Amino acid sequence: MCPHATEVVRRLQQEDFEAYIVGGSVRDLLLGKVPKDYDVATDATPEEVKTVFPRCRLIGRRFRLAHVRMGGTLIEVATFRGPQVSDDDDHKHKNGRILRDNVWGNLEEDAVRRDFTVNALFLDPVSGDIQDFVGGYKDLADRKLRLIGDARTRYREDPVRLLRAARFVAKLGMELGDETAKHVHDMAPLLVDIPPARLFEEVCKLFMTGHASRTLEALQRFQLTRVLFPVLDGKGKSGKAKTGPLMEVAMKNTDHRIAIDKPVTPAFLLAAILWHPVRERAEELHAQGMQEYQALEQAADEVMAKQVQRTAIPRRFSVVTRQIWTMQPRFNHTHGRRARSLMKERRFRAAYDFLLLRAEEDENLKSLCDHWTEAQKGVELNTGQNDRYKNKPQRRQGRRRRRRPTTKQT
Repeated sequence: MCPHATEVVRRLQQEDFEAYIVGGSVRDLLLGKVPKDYDVATDATPEEVKTVFPRCRLIGRRFRLAHVRMGGTLIEVATFRGPQVSDDDDHKHKNGRILRDNVWGNLEEDAVRRDFTVNALFLDPVSGDIQDFVGGYKDLADRKLRLIGDARTRYREDPVRLLRAARFVAKLGMELGDETAKHVHDMAPLLVDIPPARLFEEVCKLFMTGHASRTLEALQRFQLTRVLFPVLDGKGKSGKAKTGPLMEVAMKNTDHRIAIDKPVTPAFLLAAILWHPVRERAEELHAQGMQEYQALEQAADEVMAKQVQRTAIPRRFSVVTRQIWTMQPRFNHTHGRRARSLMKERRFRAAYDFLLLRAEEDENLKSLCDHWTEAQKGVELNTGQNDRYKNKPQRRQGRRRRRRPTTKQT
């Protein structure tokens, strides 16, 4: 239990407000997992929370929240939400998606407004009591993931719940309840209306939290892959995409790096996910007479331009992804100045790791991978120089002193 979250709840209760730890943190605690973060729900409005914690920060428009920092830990404090107001105001989109949700309510109303039953458990860390209004405790024991209320309505309110369902199936080892699973495929097109920036955040949550491999399986099973990545090939109107060993190994490697606390970046994972359409387009352009490197650059630009219409990709990641792709032809130059220059590139290691992934699908690249593996161990690249000159010290080039003209004395 986080002592800082407990302290936030205690101080709110001391000011005569209701307050509980809620959501995924309670779910994870009951499953014996360590929560990544802690959320608090209260009947205090954001402004009232600020009176209790003057240094807290109020954020959000769609959901008004208070961020309370305590002991270096960020605790998110949300006010209980009530029933949604009429559909003809500016709180809802015409397709049913909620635009703003600052409608306050009580504890039970807040519970039924949450998405899944297992995320609607309220824990009072002071007394140890758990409040459950929707059967979340039983669903957690049965490993069932159920939406609260009518599934079609809840998906329309926030289509991102489709992705959250796939993520929780992968992360928690749960299965969707019948009604929750029944409408996933029909509701998938609603994700097109979600802002690309928000979808990019969801992609990071899907693949960068240690369950990428199982998440990809869940997205494929629920036919959500091509909704997120429309540039990928598929069959007919199916939401499944052609993946292949490269993408699957990239997911497993990402999970392994996270498990051993090594850094991961969306740039590398995106390079793996989008590589097939880039490669196929580059081959088309190369067959039309374009140089290999130029064909790869143009293919990268075209595929990225299409993908960012669905999921925004910040420039700090897209630039690295392009570099990983465009460095691939340079690995064919194994000797001389080009080889030495390649090894000095900042993104060499990432591009080399990507070359290893490509070898999972193309055995012809194995010998090339072996060469560059040995080159990094300090093996001298054959530069065509005579051996007796390799270790010869270079003569220092000093500045040539200009001789002063002399005059002949008579």
